[in-house]
Amino acid sequence: MGASDNGLIRQHLIDPEICIRCNTCEATCPIGAITHDSRNYVVNADICNHCMACVPPCPTGSIDNWRNMPRSIAYSVDSQLTWDSLPAELSTQELEAAGVASNDLASAQAAGADVAHARLIADTLATQQSEQPGFDASAVAAMMPPWSAAHPYTNLYGPRAPETSIKATVVGNARVTAVGRDYDTHHIVLDFGGMPFPVLEGQSIGIVPPGVDALGRAHHPRQYSIASPRNGERPGYNNLSLTVKRVLEDHQGRPVRGVASNYLCDLQLGDTVEVIGPFGASFLMPNHPKSHVVMICTGTGSAPMRAMTEWRRRLRRSGKFESGKLMLFFGARTQEDLPYFGPLQSLPRDFIDINLAFSRTPTQPRQYVQDLMRARAADLAPLLADRNAYFYVCGLKAMEEGVVLALQDIAREAGLDWSEVANSLRRDARLHLETY
Repeated sequence: MGASDNGLIRQHLIDPEICIRCNTCEATCPIGAITHDSRNYVVNADICNHCMACVPPCPTGSIDNWRNMPRSIAYSVDSQLTWDSLPAELSTQELEAAGVASNDLASAQAAGADVAHARLIADTLATQQSEQPGFDASAVAAMMPPWSAAHPYTNLYGPRAPETSIKATVVGNARVTAVGRDYDTHHIVLDFGGMPFPVLEGQSIGIVPPGVDALGRAHHPRQYSIASPRNGERPGYNNLSLTVKRVLEDHQGRPVRGVASNYLCDLQLGDTVEVIGPFGASFLMPNHPKSHVVMICTGTGSAPMRAMTEWRRRLRRSGKFESGKLMLFFGARTQEDLPYFGPLQSLPRDFIDINLAFSRTPTQPRQYVQDLMRARAADLAPLLADRNAYFYVCGLKAMEEGVVLALQDIAREAGLDWSEVANSLRRDARLHLETY
């Protein structure tokens, strides 16, 4: 924790004003130092070791905040969970009044200054971890975009104040799962009119639901991946689309009505929505000719895959881009739960290789995306060895380990050195994980 002899620490904090509660930090933290409740994500100072693994993936920068604090009065998890904004940095006079000597303060500031070195150490540890049995899936994931990715714009509109958000108009809201299912998924199109809102495939936005929570505080933003390509759901228009599943229960199966998902699914044409963002600077697709894209997703994790597929489809129609292979591994409970099932069937088979896995089809054995990946090992192994092939994983956090272990098995069975493949996937920005 960077403590000095008298107990001064460099405390890691998350800014609740700009955090979009995407869970990236908690999912990335290798030691379980980050936790959350229904309101805030916070860092436990008793656990955090400043490994910096959570800092690069954060889409808003809310994770990159630090305070010099005497250990005896460090902010507790319980106190952080009540915050609406970060407390001010303690002044030198306040620290000295708390018993901190000026030379200890100078040492603490110097210790916290070398962030780049700390990130280098984190990358080295992650690489070493990727070579060990039972490694953390995130240890082989890229922190940077592909070298040929387009430049992303991020944080153009933020949540700190009403004037930093933007209003979008609903111009489309269609159900994209079978009628009659309780947990319907909607394809929602938002138009920004004349306000600039440039986005790329793989980026996300934040939706700010109207109203207040049980404590009377404004709802915090919810993050949604963009489901349309860079030139809009409707080409040439300043719009984008989202894939939103109505939430009616929590992860434990208890009834709960998701604030943002139900708000979005019930929107009518002409309604306006408060938007922040865009977010995301690494989960981006390659733009160089003959680059291959392998997409692995479940449920609404299909949103960025739809965006990437549609962009490649439009490039193909234009005749101005020589594309490599495009493979999709898409999982859902049943065919009726699979978003965009109909449109998927109309895509040319010489354009995209589609593999669908259903885990709850009556009378059929359960099948998951990693099962299909192993079945297609002969096609995936050459792509693992090809530095022009990029892998994208989006969906529930639970799928992450199974997918990466499947890639490891495929590589080893093909006679590839997994440690070299894993290093390439991370170093060359070829494996991108976006799970929640």
